[in-house]
Amino acid sequence: MRMRNPKDKDEVINNCSFLITDEIDFVNNAPLHIEIGMGKGNFILNMALNNPNINFIGVEKYASVASIAIKKIQEYELSNLKIIINDIVNLEELLKNKVDVIYLNFSDPWPKKRHAKRRLTSPNFLDLYSKLFKDKQVIIQKTDNDDLFAYSLSSFQENGYEIEKISYDLHKENIPNIMTEYEEKFSKEGIKIKYLKAIK
Repeated sequence: MRMRNPKDKDEVINNCSFLITDEIDFVNNAPLHIEIGMGKGNFILNMALNNPNINFIGVEKYASVASIAIKKIQEYELSNLKIIINDIVNLEELLKNKVDVIYLNFSDPWPKKRHAKRRLTSPNFLDLYSKLFKDKQVIIQKTDNDDLFAYSLSSFQENGYEIEKISYDLHKENIPNIMTEYEEKFSKEGIKIKYLKAIK
């Protein structure tokens, strides 16, 4: 179920100073990492706080969700974090040849076979991402969904990616990690978090 629109959604978005609409305007040329489907923003915010020498963009297609993230982020004065409210499929020209790392955290698994093309690790999305990357292609994925994880592994390998790291229980391994809201929830329920780093 999609969340209701916050009453102050439009005001929050209209007054956001770090919202990207038509131009990426970071103050430096640091590496650029993007999270596709940033949700309420915990992950991308903490990544930016912990990595001041990297620029981050959180991409979220639902304005209602993005407004919640914006309210969290605006409490900090961060020059290395910006937000885009749009579907990634509309952002090829804006992000073309600019991205160093893509994060896919707890994406919709689209479990029905007829919806496979909507999965963010399907070949059509991997083809889109290839146009966004600056040089080497690095995708880091986390999910609670076993079927999506298995699908993603096959999709990456069939499309020329090498799986550099993989974990079927991320929180039991010594892999640096910042949790998302979903991840905290699932972990408390005892659900194992799957993780991979794919490179091409």
